[in-house]
Amino acid sequence: MTVTTSTSAPTAAPSPPRRPVLDVVVPVHNEQTTLEPSVLRLYARLRADLPYSFRITIADNASTDDTWRVAQHLAATIPLVTAVRLPGKGRGGALRAVWEASDARVLAYMDVDLSTDLAAVLPLIAPLVSGHSDLAIGTRLSSSARVVRAPKRELISRGYNLLLRTTLATRFSDAQCGFKAIRADRARDLLPLVQDNQWFFDTELLVLAERAGLRIHEVPVDWTDDPDTRVDLVDTITGDLRGIARLGWGLATGQVLLATIQTQARRGDDADDSLLRQLVRFAAIGVASTVAYLGLYLLLRVGLSAQVANALALLLTAVANTAANRRLTFGISGSRQVVRHQAQGLVVFAVGLALTSGSLLALSSLAPEAGRTVEVAVLVTANVVATLLRFVLLRRWVFADRRVDGGAQVAA
Repeated sequence: MTVTTSTSAPTAAPSPPRRPVLDVVVPVHNEQTTLEPSVLRLYARLRADLPYSFRITIADNASTDDTWRVAQHLAATIPLVTAVRLPGKGRGGALRAVWEASDARVLAYMDVDLSTDLAAVLPLIAPLVSGHSDLAIGTRLSSSARVVRAPKRELISRGYNLLLRTTLATRFSDAQCGFKAIRADRARDLLPLVQDNQWFFDTELLVLAERAGLRIHEVPVDWTDDPDTRVDLVDTITGDLRGIARLGWGLATGQVLLATIQTQARRGDDADDSLLRQLVRFAAIGVASTVAYLGLYLLLRVGLSAQVANALALLLTAVANTAANRRLTFGISGSRQVVRHQAQGLVVFAVGLALTSGSLLALSSLAPEAGRTVEVAVLVTANVVATLLRFVLLRRWVFADRRVDGGAQVAA
C-alpha cells in the first residue's frame, strides 16, 4: 500500500524521539473542520498527562476535501505530529498501514471527534507499557462508564456485542469503541491474520487476540456521542455481519491459525518468569557479595584509609560478582567473551565505586566526626543503590546478548 508522509520539523520544541513509547493514530476521512482542533487538544493533553514519549500520526484515508492539507500543516507546525496519506478508504486499512510501519512500543488509535474523555489515555496505555496486558480497549458498557448518546445507537451497540458473545463466544465488553491500544509485538503477530480493512477490523483483531489467549485490559470511559458522525450505519452493520460469519467459519474450520501467536504469548510469559528468576539469583549473589565486601573492607581498613579499603574491597568482590552473575543469573557458560564481560563488569564497578566513594566524601564533608558505624551504614545504603544500577547494566548491556559456547541465544 502506497503512503505519503509529512513529518513535523519543530524549531522551539524538542525533536521527536527516535523511537517513541506510544504512537497514537488518528484515522480521518473528510474531516477538514474537525481535524485541527482535535489534534491540538489531543497533543496538549498528551504533553500534560503522559510520562512516556509519544507521537501522533494522522492517517488520511483518501479524503477528497482539504483534510490532507490541514494534516500537512499540523505535521509541519506541531512537534511530535506526523501525517500519512493513504490512497484507499477504510479505517482498518489505515490502522494496519501505520501500525505496521511504526517503530513505537505501544500502538493506539482514537476517533478524530475525541468522543472518549482523554483522561482515560494513561489508564489505557500504562498496562501495555508495563507488560501487564497485551491489548487495551475503552468500554462504554461498563457500569462505571458515563455515556451520552442517542437510544438508537446505544441499542445497536449493546445488540452488536451481545451478538458477538452469542456467535463467537467473546468475553470483552465493547468491540466498537474507537479507543484502543496494543503492544507493537502483539500487533506484528495479529495483523497478518486480520482480513478486514474497514469497520470490522477492531472486532476481528480483538476476537483473534482473545482466542490466542492474549490479555485484554478494559478501561471504563466517559463518552459523548458525536452528532455529526459520518458513519453509515447500514453499511457498517452489513459489513460487520459478513465479518462475523467469515471469522466464525474460519475459526470453526481451523482456517485461522493461532498456534504461533499462542506460542509467542507463552514465550512472553516465560520471559517474565525469567526476569523474576534473574532478580532472585542476582539478589542472592548481591547479598553474598555485600557480606564479602563488608568483611574485606573492615579487614583492609585496619591498615588502609577508607577510600583505599573501599576501592580494593569493591574491586575484588566486583570480579567475583560478575563471574557469579555470568554463570548463575544469566546462564552463560564457557570462556566465550569472558574477558569482554569482565571488562564491562569493571566499568560497572567504576560506577559503583563512584557512588560509594562519593558517599564517603559527602560523609567526611558533612559529618567529619562520624564513627565507623555511621560510615558502614552510609556505605551499605550507597551499595544498595549501586546494586540496583548494577543489575540494570548487567542485564541491558554486559549480558544483553546472552549466548553460550554453542551459539544458542538464551532469552531474557
